[in-house]
Parts: sequence; C-alpha cells; structure tokens
Amino acid sequence: MADAAAVVAETTHGTHWSFAAIDPSSARERILSAATRLFCHHGFAATGVDAVIAEAGTAKATLYKHFTSKEELIAAVLEAEGATWREWFFGRLSQVNGPAQTRLLAVFDILEEWLADPHFYGCPFINAVAEFDTDNDAVRAAADRHKAHLMTWLKAQALELGAPDATETARSFAVLIDGAIVAAQNARDPGFARTAKALAATYLAQITQGPVSRAT
Repeated sequence: MADAAAVVAETTHGTHWSFAAIDPSSARERILSAATRLFCHHGFAATGVDAVIAEAGTAKATLYKHFTSKEELIAAVLEAEGATWREWFFGRLSQVNGPAQTRLLAVFDILEEWLADPHFYGCPFINAVAEFDTDNDAVRAAADRHKAHLMTWLKAQALELGAPDATETARSFAVLIDGAIVAAQNARDPGFARTAKALAATYLAQITQGPVSRAT
C-alpha cells in the first residue's frame, strides 16, 4: 500500500490548481485568467473592470462581448476556479491507495501542498462570500455548488468507513478543511493542515472504535 503523503508528493509536478496558471487559448480565457489573478489577489469588490481589461491586454468591447457585467465575470471566474481546483484536488485523491480512512486523512496532505504554494491566496469561494452580502445569490450559489462536490465525496468516504452518521462526518471534515484554509491564509502557515489532520485522525478513531463498555 502506497503512503498517502508520498503519493501526493509524486503527483505534484505538471498540474495546476488555479485557472490563472493555465495558458489561455482564447480571448475569453485570457480575460478569465486576468480576472482570476486580480480578483483572487486583490479582491472581487476592489478590482474594477478597467483593471481586468488592462491585465488581459484586450479591448473593453471584447470583455463585454463575452461577459455582460462584472457580476457575470465574477460568476465565471468562480466557476472556472472551482472546476480547475476540483480537477486538481480529486485527481490527487484518485492516486491515494488504501481504505476510506486513508483517503480521508490524505485530504490534509493534499491541502497542505496547496496551502504551501507561494501563489496560494485562499479559497476564492470563502473570500467571495466574505466580501459580498450573504444574500448575493450568484456568489452563494457558486459557493454552494463547489462545496456540494466536496461534501458528496466526503459523505461517500464516511459511508464506506461505516461512520454512525455519514452526513455529520462529512460536515466535521468540512469544518476542519475550511478552518485550515482560513487559518493558513491569515497566518501564512501551511502547517495548519497538519493540525487539522491530527484532529481528523482523533475524530475518526473516536467514531470507529465503537461504544466503550463500562465495568459495573
């Protein structure tokens, strides 16, 4: 059985977790790539359309040909970033051999790799939801769709593991994942992924050991 951390390390080269790291093949992708860099590094609200146009080296008419508004551009960036990150993340996980518990803990090895990347800027969905009002339907819908993919995978692992409450196990892992991302972004310390992994291991031990018999 391959060690999860070793598999993660062996499959790092030549993959991208951000859409901005992929060479654009069209004017639309060039605009999306420029918007991704600016929105994710400088903020969605703080970055204007003119800055995106300058970064992309395109005309305003070209941008509006593909995106009718800044809101539509933000939604497209979130969708592109989400799809790219998930392809990278789940691609990493597909290389991990072993039972559900091994795969669940490998999540944090992969997470640490992402958090340690010098280009890491946090989760665009967490950042976007934090920037905008909670009733911003487009941003929240994009974040919900992204999170649903992860929750579905986590719940499937919890079911295979035989967790007493697979939904609650998935939610617990989501809390540890999001907490590690936010803490690492704030402290610039990818080691929070290792802390989250240790907590996850303790949690899994508790839910898989069964009821503790008590002497009378």
